[in-house]
Amino acid sequence: MQTLSLASRLAVAEAVAREAGALALRRFRKLETLTVEKKGLQDIVSAADREVETRIRERLASLFPEDAVLGEEQGMTAGDGDAIWVVDPIDGTWCFLNGIGAWCVSIACVIAGRTEIGVIFDPCSGEMFAASRGAGARLDGRRIRVTPARSLEEGTLSIGFSHRSRATEVGPLITELLERGGMYHRHGSGALGLAWTACGRLIGYLEPHMNSWDCLAGLLLVEEAGGFTNDFLADDGLTEGNAVIAGPPTLREVLEDLARRHFRRIR
Repeated sequence: MQTLSLASRLAVAEAVAREAGALALRRFRKLETLTVEKKGLQDIVSAADREVETRIRERLASLFPEDAVLGEEQGMTAGDGDAIWVVDPIDGTWCFLNGIGAWCVSIACVIAGRTEIGVIFDPCSGEMFAASRGAGARLDGRRIRVTPARSLEEGTLSIGFSHRSRATEVGPLITELLERGGMYHRHGSGALGLAWTACGRLIGYLEPHMNSWDCLAGLLLVEEAGGFTNDFLADDGLTEGNAVIAGPPTLREVLEDLARRHFRRIR
C-alpha cells in the first residue's frame, strides 16, 4: 500500500468521521426523540447508532466500492479487495444515551490483515485523533506520544469492562492496582480510552475482551504514538474480539503481567 494511497484513505476517514460525528451530535442534543433497544446486559443501541453507521457506509462505498466494511450494527459487507473498514458509529452508546459526553466515532482500515489507518473523532470536544502506519499519530494535526511513565503510581490506568467478560477478571485487577499505588479510570468508550493513552493522558489501557470496531483505530494510535499493543488481530480477533493491552514501552512488562494474571484469555 503506497504512501499516497494511505494518505488518501486517512483524509477520507477523517472527513467521514467528522461528518458522522456532526450527525451524531445533532441526535445527542435531541435524545428524547431517539428509539432505544436493548441488545444484551448493559448493551443498548439507538436509532442514532444505525443512522450514523449507514451514513459512514454510504460515504465509504461511494469512494472505495471495492472495500469491505465491518460495522458494529450492520455486520460485514463483503468487498472485492484486501481492505476492510472497521467502524463503530457511536462508541460509548450508554454514555451517549445518558447525556454524558464520553463517546466518539471510530474508523479503522485493515489492509491485508494489518491495521493501516485509525481515526477517532470526539464530537463533544471536537478532537480528532488520527494515525496511518509509519506516519505517526496526531491530535488535531499535532504529533502525540505516549507517556514516559515507569510505574503505576505515575498516572491513571484505563480499565475497560463489558459483560462478555467476568467480574473476576477486573475486580482483583483493580484491587491490585490500587494496592500498588495506582488509580483507574473507565471511560465508557474504549476507543477514547485508547486515544487518551496515545496522547499521554492515561498510562495504559487494559480490557479482558473488546470487539474489533471498538479498538482497532485506538490500537494503531497507540502504536504510532510510540507505544505497544498486544496482537489483537491474531487468530480470529477481527470477528471474535480479543483482550486489549496497550501502553508505553516503559510499562510493557508491568501491564502484560497484570493482564496475564487476571484475564482468562489473551490471543
